[in-house]
Amino acid sequence: QVQLVESGGGLVQPGGSLRLSCASNIDLDTYGIGWVRQAPGKEREGVSCISSTGSTYVSDSVKGRFTISRDNGKNTVYLQMNGLKPEDTAVYYCAAKPPWTPLWDMIYDYWGQGTQVTVSS
Repeated sequence: QVQLVESGGGLVQPGGSLRLSCASNIDLDTYGIGWVRQAPGKEREGVSCISSTGSTYVSDSVKGRFTISRDNGKNTVYLQMNGLKPEDTAVYYCAAKPPWTPLWDMIYDYWGQGTQVTVSS
């Protein structure tokens, strides 16, 4: 059974930073791995995704503030979030998709349980 486990969420003040981690029992460098967030009352939004070859996608809403990366040795994908804003408050999910699918779409095969990020003063 595929498991994706997120960590690193929490409460942070506006302008602060957090780094989310996604660990798994599958080889993350053989999938496209994305971060998807969902705020209360809103639809899920694709934030960022990294391909099996290292190409990345970042949504316009977080471009210049969020960076996705992967450590193959640790089999972990990270989302570094800087300059956080209250509108970034959401549950952030790590998800895995087939390597041949576009990075910007929301078609994922496997999902983690999510980690809460709250940006508030």
